[in-house]
Amino acid sequence: MRFRLPILALALFAFACGEPAEVTPEEIPGPVLVSASPADGTGGIVESSLPVTFTFDQNIICSQEGQQGVTVDGGAYVSKVSLSGPDLTVVVSGLSRGKHYVVTLPAGTVLGFQKNQKGSEAVTYRFLTKEPDPAPEPGAWESASDAVRNMGAGWNLGNTLDANSGDITHMWIEFNPHPTTADYETAWGQPVTTRALIHMFKEAGFNAIRVPVTWYPHIGTLEVEGGRWNMAKWLESTDYRVDPAWMGRVREVVDYVIDEGMYCILNVHHDTGDHGDEKNGTAWLVADRFDASKERYAALWQQIAETFRDYGEHLLFESYNEMLDSYDSWCFASFESPDRYDATVAAAAYEGINNYADLFAKTVRATGGNNAVRNLVVNTYGACSGAGTWNTHLQEPLTRFDLPEAPGHIAVQVHSYWEADKFDQQKADIDRQFKDLDQNVVQRLGVPVVIGEWGGGVNEDSPAMIRFAGYFSQKAKDAGMAALYWMCLSDGKDRAVPTWTTPGVKDAILKPYL
Repeated sequence: MRFRLPILALALFAFACGEPAEVTPEEIPGPVLVSASPADGTGGIVESSLPVTFTFDQNIICSQEGQQGVTVDGGAYVSKVSLSGPDLTVVVSGLSRGKHYVVTLPAGTVLGFQKNQKGSEAVTYRFLTKEPDPAPEPGAWESASDAVRNMGAGWNLGNTLDANSGDITHMWIEFNPHPTTADYETAWGQPVTTRALIHMFKEAGFNAIRVPVTWYPHIGTLEVEGGRWNMAKWLESTDYRVDPAWMGRVREVVDYVIDEGMYCILNVHHDTGDHGDEKNGTAWLVADRFDASKERYAALWQQIAETFRDYGEHLLFESYNEMLDSYDSWCFASFESPDRYDATVAAAAYEGINNYADLFAKTVRATGGNNAVRNLVVNTYGACSGAGTWNTHLQEPLTRFDLPEAPGHIAVQVHSYWEADKFDQQKADIDRQFKDLDQNVVQRLGVPVVIGEWGGGVNEDSPAMIRFAGYFSQKAKDAGMAALYWMCLSDGKDRAVPTWTTPGVKDAILKPYL
């Protein structure tokens, strides 16, 4: 018996010296929402995007997964989530007027910095956008004819927001897995556009700038594998959302123009055009394939129209650029051989042009507000400018080209390119073109003409180019037609200064208006 007590003491000693039992500390409460800015339930939002800042009672963490869990209903979407100290800012984009929206932060979206701390409670934030402004009273909005006449001399901000890879087999811009807006804007050799550049044009005497924009790389998701874009899969997708960063940059450039008091024509540009060698081009808007693209086209214009709905009468929308048929035929007058012509395709192409124009006008008008009377621009097939090439093979110039609505707030656009060093030989044709446009569009259809692009084939201050430019500009002014020169007045590095690349041509264009 005398051995039992020491053994028991030894056992107790061994237990006392062992590892202590783990004790789970009590969880610390998670970050608590203090306020939201704008206030929860706010109304009167008129922008297409709204930044909402959620402020918590302490500095917070939000993982990538947590950021992706933030949602909004009503057809809008979360375009950006950012953190700064106790603030979580959520940018909600794609808003429409006259709707309620709910932003939800699920439980655990944000965390604090303390160990064993719970996540935040779920947060629900509601807001209301303002009802669309009523359409201006009849006669209160400038007519298309007055707008075109008041534009004076114009210029194209070309090879900038319209830049793109251009070939589904060589998506070179998209080789960067996350190309920025600047990557696209500078891809064709132009610098990022500045307000100073636009101001230089205004100070010189220009009063209109056309902003060509290519949208397809920024709609939905471009799935590029091995440098090739699966365009067919993209066309089958129903993700029509425009990248909010891209829409924001387009809006910023448009604001440069509007803020200078100039007219701005905003369009859908290289989403049309030819299809490239072996049909590898990226044009998805094809004249005789209206049914394949109509839903995406309508969704695109709805987003553009809603973004710019409250802009005033100096902003015009242009439906599409140089839309061609599936043969890539230019104006049905330049086939490589006569056997390529197909009367059925030609008829479908004209029908498609009319359908696209009609859908464009109806979509924009349906967004209400100023868009109910905004001046719109529709192009002829291929933006062709000669009465003999609008439908040469049909021998019925313009009878197949229909306006999408009654005259008043609609204009027709054509393009006009010449060879300045052959001015003497082409002068009579230039005169005839202006006469035909006046007779077949202004007089016959009752709408004004915008010459959205024109040039003489030479980017230099040669005597021939200056002579041609001065003559063409004078003809446009005398005819009451707006003429916007294509791109080369300030080009490349000169735009970054900014300065003029061809000051002599610039002066010749402006002379009739000064």
